[in-house]
Amino acid sequence: MSYTRIHRLLRIVTLVQGQPGWTAKRLAAECGVDERTIFRDMKELEGVGIPISFDSTGAGYRISGDFFLPPVHLTPEEALSLALLCEQVAEPEQIAHLRPAWRAMAKIQNQLPRSIREDVQRVAEKVTIQTAPATPSEGHEDVYERVKSAIAERRALVCRYDSVDGRSGEEEFDFEPYALFFSVRAWYAIGHHSGRGALRCLKLNRFTKVSPTQRPYTVPEDFSVEGYIGNAWRMMRGEVEHDIVVRFKPGFAETVSDTRWHKTQSFEFEPDGSAVFKARVAGLDEVSWWVLSYGPGCVVEQPPELARRVRELAEATVARYDGSDGNAGA
Repeated sequence: MSYTRIHRLLRIVTLVQGQPGWTAKRLAAECGVDERTIFRDMKELEGVGIPISFDSTGAGYRISGDFFLPPVHLTPEEALSLALLCEQVAEPEQIAHLRPAWRAMAKIQNQLPRSIREDVQRVAEKVTIQTAPATPSEGHEDVYERVKSAIAERRALVCRYDSVDGRSGEEEFDFEPYALFFSVRAWYAIGHHSGRGALRCLKLNRFTKVSPTQRPYTVPEDFSVEGYIGNAWRMMRGEVEHDIVVRFKPGFAETVSDTRWHKTQSFEFEPDGSAVFKARVAGLDEVSWWVLSYGPGCVVEQPPELARRVRELAEATVARYDGSDGNAGA
């Protein structure tokens, strides 16, 4: 995206205020200019009284003091969109930890012209947003805040964690969080786990201990949430990528094709009303659960590993109900 000079200067201030770690190299890449241009921009911003400087710890540029850009002028459509997101998603915490956004929107609404404020309120009352039920914030607010602070300050954490494999969570490990990540129903922290010697994605409500330290760490410049997730179906990235092919029966095809399930997906409709779903996915666990949710409405054609996994899970499910596993009705 290209920027005019004024647009670029405002963009730089917004980026630096919004997130730590913006170096001249990152800003140059974001704005489509070279680093020398960014250095000139910094001098220009300093010249008009914006207290911007480079953090000596290497965390990037920062804006000191209480400086903040003045409120922007919102159109009715922009104000309505913000009001809907804040009042129906943030305030009731359909996504945990976002209630401060609702409080911020209340302040913005008080500054809107009366006519726009009334229009927003009238329309917002007739629109409802319902997301998938998510993990409530109660019980792990402190975890969210400590992880968020650790990311901002680049200071490692000492943690304990109850994993799904039944481990007790008594073993402590150092954790260097790179990013907070919300996926469908819950918040996760992605970072370097000293006990595993690799990046891990950990669910916030499973932490049993999160203690800050003064030990600094750096986040690799090439890290991104998108790069870490890769072609995972949702968030559990496997080591091997598979080209999957799933055929949906007529009656299911149109409904399934209405949704974007994966960034690589494609649909091919057949004359009989069926549809063939194709995607390239890293890991088969999550996609196998998705296929099972449609029961006999679809069949896996490729790869054989996915077809076998779905069949085994379906047979195990039947065994739970007919008593052949000794747990009928359990």
